[in-house]
Amino acid sequence: MTTHADLAMVNLDSSDPAAHAAFYGHALGWEISHSEAEYAMITSGGTSIGFGLVPGYTPPAWPDRTGAKRYHLDLTVDDVTVAERDLLAAGATRPEHQPGGESWTVLLDPIGQPFCLCPRRQE
Repeated sequence: MTTHADLAMVNLDSSDPAAHAAFYGHALGWEISHSEAEYAMITSGGTSIGFGLVPGYTPPAWPDRTGAKRYHLDLTVDDVTVAERDLLAAGATRPEHQPGGESWTVLLDPIGQPFCLCPRRQE
């Protein structure tokens, strides 16, 4: 298969780009490479995640039975319990609805967007 492109960046809508970038920079250990009220970015290696201000942004409901979820990030971690405790202290919340059992834990980032903590597979 011919490779036509490499993923360089993902851009996410946000109600607070600087805080959103700070949260995921903390969660992933990535550098905040740009931070303004309208746009912020975190970077690691050659990949970045950008957070752009969308006035009136509202996060999806969790769980959302209408299917209006826009995106979610899966973060692999060595210890889900330790990561969850750290990210809750950094501003995440833990919704009651947890469909993953032992496979993953759903948290909501500081602006209410769902993301998952998944145990890193040990080789």
